[in-house]
Amino acid sequence: MTIIGIDLGTSNSAAAVLRGGRPVIIPSAEGISLGGKAFPSYIALTADGQMLVGEPARRQAAANPEGTATAFKRHMGRRELIRLHDKEFSPEQLSAFLLQKIRRDAEAFLGEPVSQAVVTVPAYFDDNQRSATKDACRIAGLEVARLVNEPTAAALAYGLDRLGQELRIVVIDLGGGTLDVTVMEFGKGVFEVKATSGDTRLGGTDMDQRLFEHLAGRFREQTGIDVRGERKAAARLTEAAELAKIELSASTSTHLSLPYLMATAGEPRHLELELTRAELEHVVRPVIDRCRAPVEQALRDAGVTPREIDRIVFVGGPTRMPVVRSYFEELFGRKAELGVDPMECVASGAAIQAGVLAGEVGDIVLVDVTPLTLGVETLGGVATALIARNTPVPVKRSENFTTAADMQTSVTVHVFQGERPMARDNTSLGEFNLDGLPPVPRGVPKIEVSFDIDASGILNVTAHDTASNRSQSIRITGSTRLAENEKQRMIQEADRYAEEDRKRREEAEQLNDADAMCYQAEKLLADFGEKLTAEMRGSIDTAQRETREACTRRDAKLASERSGQLRKLLKDAGAVIYAQSGSGGVYQERPGPEPGGRVVDAKYKESR
Repeated sequence: MTIIGIDLGTSNSAAAVLRGGRPVIIPSAEGISLGGKAFPSYIALTADGQMLVGEPARRQAAANPEGTATAFKRHMGRRELIRLHDKEFSPEQLSAFLLQKIRRDAEAFLGEPVSQAVVTVPAYFDDNQRSATKDACRIAGLEVARLVNEPTAAALAYGLDRLGQELRIVVIDLGGGTLDVTVMEFGKGVFEVKATSGDTRLGGTDMDQRLFEHLAGRFREQTGIDVRGERKAAARLTEAAELAKIELSASTSTHLSLPYLMATAGEPRHLELELTRAELEHVVRPVIDRCRAPVEQALRDAGVTPREIDRIVFVGGPTRMPVVRSYFEELFGRKAELGVDPMECVASGAAIQAGVLAGEVGDIVLVDVTPLTLGVETLGGVATALIARNTPVPVKRSENFTTAADMQTSVTVHVFQGERPMARDNTSLGEFNLDGLPPVPRGVPKIEVSFDIDASGILNVTAHDTASNRSQSIRITGSTRLAENEKQRMIQEADRYAEEDRKRREEAEQLNDADAMCYQAEKLLADFGEKLTAEMRGSIDTAQRETREACTRRDAKLASERSGQLRKLLKDAGAVIYAQSGSGGVYQERPGPEPGGRVVDAKYKESR
């Protein structure tokens, strides 16, 4: 069974598979999108209840802002719902719809079922967000073979052709919604992460928002109208801002033209303006400046200076912007690596890791780290760390604790993730109770708390009382996690939408086939009608009109029935024509060429 690699991105997603030891990008049914990846991270619900995923959803976003969602990756692991018209979906559900689309197109590309994937996440995703990603995969019918940090996956793709070299690299992964900075060392096939830092709320969408505000301000100066109050107009301007940002990576100026953007007192208002690269760079500079702190943190944690970095590897669409590249190149005092596709390398790296797990690649060892400190809350609300950030995973650590009060028969283990000294200031991952402790004075019980992080960065916690030999072992399920019944409901809902999609595709194919049969009938009557009896011509014409009417009414079942009848009539007519005229230049439904046969385009002259 093939394991694919999936880069589940904020703005765009991609997938890849290992073929002959090399990663191959999996195309979507619609082809490569505007963002440079096959699968735009867009989900839409149309007014008639149809679910659109990927490129079809992106194309209609400006016309249907109330029913379109993107950047839902930013909300993973939170108890938030995203409304599309009158329906509400969790971020995990929306991600699952996208993953279903990726899975379906991968199966079409590979010609076999796909049930396992290596899925990438931002290095700075906490335990809640990682578990939410696994939940989304489960809803989509995918088993997660491994979660891999995005910059680590990119480094795998970069290092595949450099296994004999020993290098210290920094991966700058600036995507649509997140920034990850990872310092790695690799040599002799061993890829070891030394430190990672980042910001899960910093990316290209922040640049788009600032540019949107800037363009809205210019439009307000010209017309006195605030476009931000009208959702469809704002969606059109947001889309134009993203397009302008992308175009200005390759040119120094661009022209924005949005006719009929707004109307006041019945008078249409158009947006027409020039935007230069220099103006764009000035607008987005505050976003870029926010990248410095995570870079400095990663270098400090790795114990290296910028000048000790051998290579800079860029990942993510925003790193194509000249101002972004020059910012980091000045920071590190060297030019970035060329020849690494920032839009494909994460998916490619995930596919390489899938190959490692499947035994197809045997000379690569990956050593990743946990991005944030993990610990428990102790007396006074203090955050007591058990596993420090940038500890290599998988890892298991234990520490002994005791009771804080006399005759205490239970303890609550509150687990957190973060760097703040007080537990309440960090991210709460959940809590559980260890009951049945013997009633003894405080300080007597010996409670061993163990943290176990697997290779995907998922945490398991165990509390064990040595006196009573009681234990409580759980995989953390905090308040932000989906309950099992919620997952089952979402799986059923995802399956229902998938079945509706299958039926719509089947109906579309039936209508297309029927339409093609009508075209064949029209052509046969035009070219060879005089060779048929009036009765046969009338039967074909009637069947063709009935089939066409069924297509016009979008009645796929009736259209399929009528086109079947029409097909039989055309076959009978073809036999009559053949008998009259011989085999040359007449209508026949011929099979395709034999395998390996040669197809020749030829001109012919019809004999009558």
